[in-house]
Amino acid sequence: MNAPVSAIEQLLLELPDLDWITDESRVTRLSSDFSWFSPVLVRQLKDKRADVVVRPRTEEEIRAVVGACARRCVPITIRGSGTGNYGQTTPLAGGVVLDMTGYNTCLWVRPGVARAQAGIRLGELEKQTKPTGQELRCVPSTYRSATLGGLFGGGFGGVGSINYGPLGAPGNVIGIRAMTIEAEPQVVELRGAEAMRMHHLWGTNGLVLELEIALAPAHPWLETLVTFGDFESALNFADKLAHAPGIVKRGVTFFAAPISDHLAQLAAHLPKGCHTVLSLVAESCEPALLQLVEAHGGTVSYRKTAEEVQKSNRTLMEFTWNHTTLHALKIDPNLTYLQSGFIPGRHVEQVIEMEKLLGGENGEVMMHIEFLRNVAGLMTCSGLQLVRFSTEERLQEIMRIHREHSVHINNPHVNIVEDGKAGGPLPPEVIEVKKRFDPLGLLNPGKLRDWPVKALPAAA
Repeated sequence: MNAPVSAIEQLLLELPDLDWITDESRVTRLSSDFSWFSPVLVRQLKDKRADVVVRPRTEEEIRAVVGACARRCVPITIRGSGTGNYGQTTPLAGGVVLDMTGYNTCLWVRPGVARAQAGIRLGELEKQTKPTGQELRCVPSTYRSATLGGLFGGGFGGVGSINYGPLGAPGNVIGIRAMTIEAEPQVVELRGAEAMRMHHLWGTNGLVLELEIALAPAHPWLETLVTFGDFESALNFADKLAHAPGIVKRGVTFFAAPISDHLAQLAAHLPKGCHTVLSLVAESCEPALLQLVEAHGGTVSYRKTAEEVQKSNRTLMEFTWNHTTLHALKIDPNLTYLQSGFIPGRHVEQVIEMEKLLGGENGEVMMHIEFLRNVAGLMTCSGLQLVRFSTEERLQEIMRIHREHSVHINNPHVNIVEDGKAGGPLPPEVIEVKKRFDPLGLLNPGKLRDWPVKALPAAA
């Protein structure tokens, strides 16, 4: 009598020509992301992994995998490069990790817009747009490795959001091409607001194949660090720079002391205990930038032209957003982080208030601020504060203190969509997309509250 054949073994037998990864160590690595930034998620996800990983390279291969999984009710977790932070790519129900990085062609670039397959790395896509005088409107600090589909499915914004807001702001994503998860997969084009019903949902309600995104004019960016001895002087300089309409910029970042002491690769440019503002400003705007620096009592400690940045292949972009957290954790592995939002017009006041409550040279919370426009177009800032971790209970209390002072928290220590970025029940139109594109509930199960984890089918 033949031994039962598991659903996973059946997949391998049915589709032997695909790039399957079965080595346990590689499967474990490809079942994780940067959720280790959170000690809470480390505990919750430590034993979770896929049964197998597949890396398709064509739409036909993707369709074959999806159809075969749907016929056997095998869960699918979609993965880009795994640079997210919430355990988005960690399967709670085993099954197949669908690694999209082999599906990575730039399809076309036109004035103001580009279209590419979901697995393309953002840095590679920008290499295609730069010869046309255009660049991506917003990129995460992990742009060298992060994929376009990963940014859409699990990201928020990044460098460039100071001009164009988060990725979810109207006009940044023009359309997507998505595949249904069923025995005979269908491919559908979604445009505008309808496309955004799959945004930042961790691949739980649709498999995105292609994205059409808006572009920005490219500029030669001057990269600078400006240091200060005083918290409020540095913060006010950053805010004035962010608001200055005549200064063309791509990013403004504020680090309160002692964050600068955790950026070891920049130590030669950052006096111990300083407050720092990192910026990317168009080279033509340098005189106006220097006027602001002088008016606020700052010191330019680092300056690189666009040509120098390109020759060195080293950019300050990789010290912003959650790269700051990554650098700091290399110095102090007991740190973790928050994700917060401040009220436009009150953001400077709120940052100062929270610094007095929880910060300071030896405080629990170190203020890291990224300036950006919100979805409504108002200038504000988002926090990626570093936290000296002690207990999960104290971490919850720190988040509660922020909320009590009207600072919005997107909890990065949960792996349920509704508990983190969504901040509550999903809109009915998002639920409808889930039902339409994932009728069997196979996409990343367990990450949406109303679609629980199901056990893999028994061997046949």
